Amino acid sequence: MKVVLASASPRRRELLQLIGIEPEVIPAAIEESFLPGEGLDAFLRRVAIAKGLAVYRKRFFHSLLVSADTVVVLDGAAIGKPVDRDQAFAMLSRLSGREHTVLTGLAILYQGETRYEVSRTAVRFKPLDRGEIEHYLDHEEYRDKAGAYAIQGRAAVFVESIAGCYFNVMGFPLNLFYRMLGERGVNLYG
Repeated sequence: MKVVLASASPRRRELLQLIGIEPEVIPAAIEESFLPGEGLDAFLRRVAIAKGLAVYRKRFFHSLLVSADTVVVLDGAAIGKPVDRDQAFAMLSRLSGREHTVLTGLAILYQGETRYEVSRTAVRFKPLDRGEIEHYLDHEEYRDKAGAYAIQGRAAVFVESIAGCYFNVMGFPLNLFYRMLGERGVNLYG
């Protein structure tokens, strides 16, 4: 079965490759801003499905199309991707010594049917001092990362604990994806 990934994220592609899937990558060009009064769950659902539909409608009705969107949540509000180093510093300072939640909305579109679920992972950072944050930012891993960090990179040392799917924090919850495929009758390993 052909798998199409409606995402420009190299991490999502790498994670699918990790489990033996070589997806065709076709990023979706959609607006990813919150609508007025839109809650986190509604935002994730809307964006994840819209990404998939934008690509699915083109020519992939007989392919299994996968799309996702990930947000970092602190104190009930989404922390997006930093626009610059100063904003990244502010984000990491807010996450310091605290627990936050990483949410990924995952949509699978196949033969006219759309399935959608959310993966939730709690991540606790150790208290960070200014020098640690500055050193991390010097390596520019914060660019294009929700919450200004990549758990699979240098920020791994900031993580005191995690409850939930590690791969969700990287941007693609593999276990949820595998379960959703199984519910659709697709077995990758059998």
